[in-house]
Amino acid sequence: MLDPAGVRSVRSRLAIAALGTYAPQKRLTNDDLAKLVETTDEWIVSRTGMRERRIAREDEFTSDLCLAAVRDLESRGGSLDGVDYIIACTVTPDYQFPSVAARLQDVLGLQNVGAIDLGAACAGFVYGLDLADSLVTTGRARKVLVAAGETLSKITDYRDRSTCILFGDGAGAALVTADSGADGMLLARRVNSDGASGRELFATGLRKEIAGTVDPGPFLRQNGRAVYEWALTNVSAGIAELLRSAELCAADVDWFVPHSANGRMIESICKRTGIPREKTLTSYELHGNTSSASIPLALAPAVADGRVKRGDTVLLYGFGGGLVECGLLLRWA
Repeated sequence: MLDPAGVRSVRSRLAIAALGTYAPQKRLTNDDLAKLVETTDEWIVSRTGMRERRIAREDEFTSDLCLAAVRDLESRGGSLDGVDYIIACTVTPDYQFPSVAARLQDVLGLQNVGAIDLGAACAGFVYGLDLADSLVTTGRARKVLVAAGETLSKITDYRDRSTCILFGDGAGAALVTADSGADGMLLARRVNSDGASGRELFATGLRKEIAGTVDPGPFLRQNGRAVYEWALTNVSAGIAELLRSAELCAADVDWFVPHSANGRMIESICKRTGIPREKTLTSYELHGNTSSASIPLALAPAVADGRVKRGDTVLLYGFGGGLVECGLLLRWA
């Protein structure tokens, strides 16, 4: 059962069998942004650590980015044979319906496959892995394709300096199976939500008002200070609870992969939790904040170049709009 902090100590045989990523070709640099709003490269780097972000074409949408990430996954040896469930994690779907997952099912030619979208914003990829683990662990699925993608540039207000310097577009994909080997293991998981604070980071839809704030949309809005303080407190506490549940300490973590919100936030979380910055994988420097895609964009290159190895203890922690959070502590397979 979950304890009051939303943490479960588990020993399921989770394995991420393959990873893939994709980022659009167009680059939006800090100097480019300085032509749109009052800012400079130095100001953005000093406060966020970001130097550029990728921007989707006008005719390029989230399902296109996710498909490209899946194709990259296949090029790296991932096989879609046996996939019987697709989870697409996004808050910028092409349509209200059909889902991005259904679009992927069609283009990939997969048959007899469950397909759902998951809207957990910056925690989306980790929530997707958590649900995929539940499916394969219980035998409800054999192999789950988890795709996480965002075209945040399509809902970013490029007149608003507080948000337009942060967000970019990208996608990642993972194949989740029940590992039959000795190494792959989910050690602990944590889920939590704070809907009362949802007004601090939102994008309106059919409803144009949230907690007394009226916004005609369609842009995302963020109270940066409030989100920073919420994340620093809740994510740091959540990490401590995860480690305690697994009877581990910060020194036991080989790799920490948080949502790449911005450099200042990640530095603060590392200091508070005791996880060294040199053990932390991020993607914000060249991709900006890509919401659900930020974790796979940071993780996949480290797996590909051998930094993340079989048997490593890996901590994934997503957090953001909702406000929601999800953490998984893994023994890498």
